[in-house]
Amino acid sequence: MFSKACEYGIKAIIYIATQSLKDERVKIGDIVENVGSPEAFTAKILSALTKHDIVKSYTGPYGGFEIDTAIMKRIKVSEIVFAIDGDSIYNGCGLGLSECSNIQPCPMHDKFVKVRGELKIMLETTTIYDLAIGLKSGKTILIR
Repeated sequence: MFSKACEYGIKAIIYIATQSLKDERVKIGDIVENVGSPEAFTAKILSALTKHDIVKSYTGPYGGFEIDTAIMKRIKVSEIVFAIDGDSIYNGCGLGLSECSNIQPCPMHDKFVKVRGELKIMLETTTIYDLAIGLKSGKTILIR
């Protein structure tokens, strides 16, 4: 359902958040290793997330990426999705058709509208902090 960029972005943010909870900045190599994403692609995604003030980037020997705890508790997963993919997840056709609408629906349109609505609620009510705490506690995993 998410683009590959969005999947990597969400995983990267969760990893950065868990490390930030330990007051540690993480380098791009650490993120790539712990998320399983390509380095150049991850750097591009993190650049977009930095521009949207979701993650902070620092240069130099003590540089890396981090997220302030107050920001983690405020930023919703929907903001990450929007920063990377825009709002296409809420508007696109479930079958990828360009002309799908309420007037001319695809065969999955009505069912997909319901699923998309539930997804939107989940993304808009889940914070980065919620996901980081789940990972930190060992209740969830990030990489297989």
